[in-house]
Amino acid sequence: MTQLKLENRIALVTGAAKGMGASHVHRFVEEGAKVYFSDVLTEKGGKLAAALGKNAVFLKQDVSSEDDWKQVIKAIENAEGRLDVLVNNAGIAINQPIGTMTFDTYRKVITINQYSVFLGLTYALPLLKKSGNASVVNISSIAGLRGNPGDVAYSSSKYAMRAMTQVAAKEFAPSIRVNSVHPGLVATDMTQLEEYKDLMAQIISQTPLQRMATVDDLTNMVLFLACDDSAYCTGGEFVVDGGSTVGY
Repeated sequence: MTQLKLENRIALVTGAAKGMGASHVHRFVEEGAKVYFSDVLTEKGGKLAAALGKNAVFLKQDVSSEDDWKQVIKAIENAEGRLDVLVNNAGIAINQPIGTMTFDTYRKVITINQYSVFLGLTYALPLLKKSGNASVVNISSIAGLRGNPGDVAYSSSKYAMRAMTQVAAKEFAPSIRVNSVHPGLVATDMTQLEEYKDLMAQIISQTPLQRMATVDDLTNMVLFLACDDSAYCTGGEFVVDGGSTVGY
């Protein structure tokens, strides 16, 4: 019988009521983990937890709130006493060029995408230390590898995640590994909208593998980094983009 990759592990995945985060939760549960997952989308989160059973526990959380981070970590501490895997998945994208984007909009993206990772690393650290063999996976983006027009806030936040990943990898070693994942274009509800059809076709045409990533493509990488298959990986930047950053 094949051993489950996350058997008896305790995991937390943020921003996981739908999309990529929900895919990570599904797979982690299948691989034997007890998964706590959070979001502001309480109805969707509750339905996902009910569908997955006792090993999926939904917690309402605004990842930009320090108090919410304290409450989520306290709940896991009281129930489990440790944390083996943290996936900082929550994030938003608002695409506007410099000169058009307001400071409030810029600050909103930075707060949710960047500050949340700092808060997660800060408040989860004591529980991760109790694991003795923990893994943190920060979901960045290829926008954190190259700045794109219209992406000033999003790219800024994702570049910052790279820096935090590298700092934490050095500070948390050797008992906690910290890596970042950099998705390219992913097939989600948003990218399937009719209004984005021409843009998506243009991006795919410039991607060597000639398709968008599926959520499973991303989850496969996140699972690899969460489990012992990546036991000698820390401080790494793992690109899942079909070759788009290389291009033709």
